Amino acid sequence: MPLSKRLTAEFLGTLWLVLGGCGSAVLAAAFPEVGIGLHGVSLAFGLTVLTMAYAIGPISGCHLNPAVSLGLAAGGRFPWKEVLPYWIVQVLGAVAAGTILYVIASGKPGFVAGGFASNGYGAGSPGGYGLGAAFLTEAVMTAFFLFVILGATSKKAAPGFAPIAIGLCLTLIHLVSIPVTNTSVNPARSAGVAFFADGGLALKQLWLFWVAPLVGAGLAGFLFPKLDDQA
Repeated sequence: MPLSKRLTAEFLGTLWLVLGGCGSAVLAAAFPEVGIGLHGVSLAFGLTVLTMAYAIGPISGCHLNPAVSLGLAAGGRFPWKEVLPYWIVQVLGAVAAGTILYVIASGKPGFVAGGFASNGYGAGSPGGYGLGAAFLTEAVMTAFFLFVILGATSKKAAPGFAPIAIGLCLTLIHLVSIPVTNTSVNPARSAGVAFFADGGLALKQLWLFWVAPLVGAGLAGFLFPKLDDQA
């Protein structure tokens, strides 16, 4: 598959992930009387990955996440030379989604962006969790996300079921970690909405949501092949 087609698929897929996941948080989580809450937002993120994995998995691998691209490269599943191009289009897709979401959300009278589904620690954490807790949460959750991805897509795994396992894993991750960091495990997702949040705090704290997921993903990518010699 030509790189240009794969990059286009990654752009569109990441746009869908951020629009669907963050859109559920911004537009629907607290909607009067019928808001979907934490559980609905968690499911929305899982569904974005599940649906896109079936749609573009055969085209680009459906990474939608710089940490996933890095982890797959570290695990020998993806060429290192293509990591940076994937990162670029993933971030562009996420920012495009953030822009679309901001335009939609600002169509409501009295709109205030607030945190705009951004990630954070300390004052930026939904539960007030500090930097250390946030870093550990993002690194560990991303590592296990990569373990599931690598395992579900290994040669020994049952074919056709990987998107379900991966989507449910992301849902579970959100159920656990939304109170801590508002859940990133995806640097592109964090960047896509940080530019639109009020106050500038999300941008100041964005570094953590690049470093911690990349550390976790790299560690998982390195370790998983040692467990599965047919990974």
